[in-house]
Amino acid sequence: MSEINKLLADMLKEIEQLRIGLNALSQNKTSLVDPEVIKASKKLDDALNEYARLYSKWQEPPTGQD
Repeated sequence: MSEINKLLADMLKEIEQLRIGLNALSQNKTSLVDPEVIKASKKLDDALNEYARLYSKWQEPPTGQD
């Protein structure tokens, strides 16, 4: 596995953990605008944005072959 593929796989694991945490937190709070929910949501957003940035940077260009 290439270094970038390992990094992306590790990032996906982190994203999944953040998603699970946000889901659990949001179910235990009375409001989705609770500061803890917002903080967890922002952390997930940041991780997703970083993943998308790296993925698009390292994605191989199409070869034009089907």
